[in-house]
Amino acid sequence: MMGVVMGNSTRERYRKLVIPVADSVDHDDDSSSSSKPSPSASCSHYHSGRETFYKVVRSWASKKFLTGCVILLPIATTFYITWWFIHLVDGFFSPIYEQLGIEIFGLGFVTSITFIFLVGVFMSSWLGTSVLSLGKWFIKHMPFVHHIYNASKQISAAISPDQNTHAFKEVAIIRHPRIGEYAFGFITSFVTLQTYSGQEELCCVYIPTNHLYIGDVFLVNSNDVIRPNLSVGEGIGK
Repeated sequence: MMGVVMGNSTRERYRKLVIPVADSVDHDDDSSSSSKPSPSASCSHYHSGRETFYKVVRSWASKKFLTGCVILLPIATTFYITWWFIHLVDGFFSPIYEQLGIEIFGLGFVTSITFIFLVGVFMSSWLGTSVLSLGKWFIKHMPFVHHIYNASKQISAAISPDQNTHAFKEVAIIRHPRIGEYAFGFITSFVTLQTYSGQEELCCVYIPTNHLYIGDVFLVNSNDVIRPNLSVGEGIGK
């Protein structure tokens, strides 16, 4: 009887020792399973990181592409206009060389430049001036044509290296049309205004309104004229 009681007590003690261990093992399994991230959370984190990477790459690529366009656009435009001008000038004399059986690209362009240079040399002589005066007389007596000639003559005289009294003398900036606003123009001549208080030197300033050959002339005091450091050719370009 004593052996049976001791056996029962021993089993009861063993059971108490084993059950807490099992409970602790189950508790550890639950905590470890709860600490592990779920598959859906890791997947969403992966997708958000990939989208951020794609946005950074697209932003970088677009900026570099726009930078390339900004750099190449003026260069390409310059080369295109230059190439178009060479073809245009080359077309004046290239048909003549084609009739002669000579097909060399650029030969007509060189011939045109040489012809223009020789015309300038010839017109600078006494004989060329006489021929030019005769041509002007015919043009002035032709209806409509003399208006076009006069306008183009004024423009060419303004940028001519041999400027005369009718050409633009200086680039000027005056206050126009009201205080606080300025207009870009050209000084054509100087006049002296006689007043009761004395003499006042005035500048005749030509202000283009629409085109270079259409504008208004203003008499402005010389002290009120701003003279930028620009040549007449640069002023026309601006």
